[in-house]
Amino acid sequence: MTNPSILPQSLVLVGAGRMGGAMLRGWLDLGVSAAAVTIIEPYPSSELTALCSASGATLNPTKPPQAPDALVLAVKPQTLDAAAPQIAPLVGPRTLVVSIMAGKTIADICARLPSAKALVRAMPNTPASVGRGVSGVCASAGVTPAQREMADALLGAIGAVEWLAHESLIDAVTALSGSGPAYVFLLAECMALAGEKAGLPRETAQRLARATVEGSGELMFREPETSPSQLRVNVTSPGGTTAAALEVLMGEDGLAPLMERAIAAAKRRAGELSG
Repeated sequence: MTNPSILPQSLVLVGAGRMGGAMLRGWLDLGVSAAAVTIIEPYPSSELTALCSASGATLNPTKPPQAPDALVLAVKPQTLDAAAPQIAPLVGPRTLVVSIMAGKTIADICARLPSAKALVRAMPNTPASVGRGVSGVCASAGVTPAQREMADALLGAIGAVEWLAHESLIDAVTALSGSGPAYVFLLAECMALAGEKAGLPRETAQRLARATVEGSGELMFREPETSPSQLRVNVTSPGGTTAAALEVLMGEDGLAPLMERAIAAAKRRAGELSG
């Protein structure tokens, strides 16, 4: 259970689309008081409006609170320049600013929010919408231990949190886990198509592929001390059907070098977008 003393007593969420909305639901479930939460979202969805109405969180007040304990930036990166003049006056010298904007560095954000002294940059991924995301996180030098705990709790409300030693690693996180759900979805898609070509009805192949990916992921989650490579070995009988398939997938032009090239391409593009 999260220690209530590390949760913000005032929190402003700027941007409440899919990811921002997932964070809001996670915070309320975590125990953040709805009365402490203010959301700034120019185009609120009906779901967000209903959630704010039901919970008591404040949506689009005329005068947002200034110098909150925490301010979370969940706007689209390309809108930061336009939004910054309205956001900057809200930030006080003791406000923890948490950004989930892809491609915007700590320096980028500090330049636009000059009062910000403590900034955490995070890269979550889309399973956050079901509370099973993972965020790669780095902090500016001004973040105190208490603020780090606060950020860990706020981001932990949507999944696992991995703290990084250097901001330079964020591009690799983006390439691996930020874009990673698409790789897993593609795997399920390809498995289903291959099953269909092997003779299964399309709907059956799709259900089998989906359930296999879901169950395998749950198995890894429940056995964190067992490496993926060992789990693979555990389900591979010598000379069996799995071994025959793995001879293809682990060949010279198999999955490992293909994934290495894919993640390198994603990391390179992340650097281009943030540069």
